[in-house]
Amino acid sequence: MDADAILDRRRLKRRLVFWRIAAGLAVMALIAVGVGKYYSHDKIHVARLSITGFIMEDIERDAAIDELVERDAVRAVVVRINSPGGTTTGSEQIYHALRRVAAKKPVVAVIGTIGTSGGYIVAIAADHIVAMETSLTGSIGVLFQTAEFTGLMEKLGITPISLKSSPLKGQPSPVEPMTEEVRKALRILLEDSYDWFADLVQKRRQFDPTELRRAADGRVFSGRQAIKLRLIDALGGERAARRWLKESHGVSTDLPAIDVRWGEKSSLLARTLDTVSGKLFKNERLTLDGLLSVWQP
Repeated sequence: MDADAILDRRRLKRRLVFWRIAAGLAVMALIAVGVGKYYSHDKIHVARLSITGFIMEDIERDAAIDELVERDAVRAVVVRINSPGGTTTGSEQIYHALRRVAAKKPVVAVIGTIGTSGGYIVAIAADHIVAMETSLTGSIGVLFQTAEFTGLMEKLGITPISLKSSPLKGQPSPVEPMTEEVRKALRILLEDSYDWFADLVQKRRQFDPTELRRAADGRVFSGRQAIKLRLIDALGGERAARRWLKESHGVSTDLPAIDVRWGEKSSLLARTLDTVSGKLFKNERLTLDGLLSVWQP
């Protein structure tokens, strides 16, 4: 191949790269315009808040929910739940935020595949709970898990050394046998947290003691079982939730539902890239410190 042909080939390659980049930027710009329109949306609508996966504390999510209270364009809130729960504190945070919204606007929860434990804490913040017949819900309780490796360490010839100010400091520990004193302290902690959860369920669902005992023994229930136990109010999906909003609060089913977004304080282009790339630009770390309200099959 002569020199002119090589140069022509290189020029063509540069042009192709340029136009590919230009086309990509154009597509992202169009998406950005659409995202921008969403953020400036002031048309009357129903807000759709999705709580999915493992629930943790989230300041930006809390702020996004609080914003719904003051937005006049928001007539009601549909909370879509597909979560086995998570940290008890994270679920409590969403509960209180939704109750602030419910003080001014109707809130309805829709449980999808699963809305157990901490997911159910979120659901009872709503004025009305809907679930599918085969949805899983319930699992009312609190979980604390640990592990002990002293037997393995002894076999490996490893001797752990711990210096502490008091016997209960740093307990439970995977490198120390669990004493009866530690077990008792953890039991008191769990019972206190369970009492908080159970009292919340009793208050929100207006259970008598017998109903509470039946529903709050830690089991999961299908939607068909849950409605008999009064853990939920109706069977169905978002359509049933919108129908309830219309019948109970006069919120038209013709109003569009717009998703609530959070965690996007960066630039519009960064948000667009985030949407396109599936959050490749975020470094998310899952921590499991603290009490858990989560269902584990």
